[in-house]
Amino acid sequence: MKGTDINRSYHEKVLRNQGSYLEDYKETVKRVADSNAKYKGKPVPFLFNPMFFTPEEEEYFKGIVKGIIIIGNKVTDRFIEDPEYRKSFGYPRFIEDMILRENKYGIHAPIGRFDIFFNDIGDYKLCELNTDGSSAMNEDNTLARILLESKALKEFGEEYFLINRELIDSWVRESLKLYRRWKGRDHDPNVAIVDFTESGTLAEFVEFQRAYERLGLQCIIVDPRELVFREGELFKEDYKIDLVYRRIVTFELIQKAEEIPDFIEAYMADAMCTIGTIRSQIIHNKLYFKKLHDEDTQEFLTEEERKFIKEHIPFTGVLGGEESILSEVIENKNNYIIKPMDMNASQGVFVGKDQSQESWERVVRVAFDRDYLFQEFVDPPKRSFLVANESGFSTEEFKAIVGLFSYNESYSGLYTRLSKDNIISGVTNYFTAPNIIAHRK
Repeated sequence: MKGTDINRSYHEKVLRNQGSYLEDYKETVKRVADSNAKYKGKPVPFLFNPMFFTPEEEEYFKGIVKGIIIIGNKVTDRFIEDPEYRKSFGYPRFIEDMILRENKYGIHAPIGRFDIFFNDIGDYKLCELNTDGSSAMNEDNTLARILLESKALKEFGEEYFLINRELIDSWVRESLKLYRRWKGRDHDPNVAIVDFTESGTLAEFVEFQRAYERLGLQCIIVDPRELVFREGELFKEDYKIDLVYRRIVTFELIQKAEEIPDFIEAYMADAMCTIGTIRSQIIHNKLYFKKLHDEDTQEFLTEEERKFIKEHIPFTGVLGGEESILSEVIENKNNYIIKPMDMNASQGVFVGKDQSQESWERVVRVAFDRDYLFQEFVDPPKRSFLVANESGFSTEEFKAIVGLFSYNESYSGLYTRLSKDNIISGVTNYFTAPNIIAHRK
């Protein structure tokens, strides 16, 4: 049995009892609106339909995460060890210095969300790796909790075991393991969740803050511009910070470096345990996919790892340099997507299939030689979902992207976003589908 089979079974149950479940859906909408499932201050859009996976599919996801981590660690180690290899990433000198700063807890990318286009076991492509500011744990867990309390899922749960992986408290426990490893610390740390106010996801930060507090720890949410480095320690006013849960994405750190000199100086002085370190930027940057296909990376990977890249990493190249590259991308628009090397939330992304030939040529020419990548277009997989209207439910197909959470290099849970569009992100028309692992009783 596959997740799609369970999904079909759920549809059949709801569609047989539309009148009963429509009121159930309306009550669920109210509960979500009153919850902390917020993105950019608004309730997260959702459907009355989880994303179902089987235990076998979840076990397969664990292997995907393991493969990503193994290759990512090899590339990061080579970056650290080889100055020539390092040059090809093109980072500013101060970011290189931050990456090269010794990591005393020994994990390059302690937290990540690896987004994939998943069709079936053995049939998937990676979309991107998010290891800076990995987010949306709260969206999944809150929506899952509310939907699992709905009449429809409770009754469906009489036939199936239904499980949602907890993502907040579990990460807090994993972060504390790293803190204990950092310099052998055994006391309880003062924690700070650090991000720029205008960029952070406050509702989610509050949930993590509460999770630290449930363990008896002090925790603040703070903008890095408010931090002061003095006498070898990092402070927010009189609050000394021992552990930083970094939600600042590196491209924004680069843009606003002059505004946060104390944070950077404290980081370089190893004044606090920072989770994660700036080393996670190496696999987070979209240039990483291009580097995986390059000969200087392929040469130090195993045959199995090269096969993994060939089958699951979309071909990626720098949109610049040779005129032949410009011509190839313009003339074959349906084959490509272009995106900035290091932005988030799908900013600046264009899909050739979605553009007229004229508009595609225009955006490609503007992006050429301006830190953009071109990438093989992957048609997102589709799945049928229930959609409610005033008279009942119908089914519609949506494109899906599935995020695999990795905590301390192990699979930890899932996040799914849906859209009718080829770009599936929080800045487009989307829905969040909480992830449920299901198997028949």
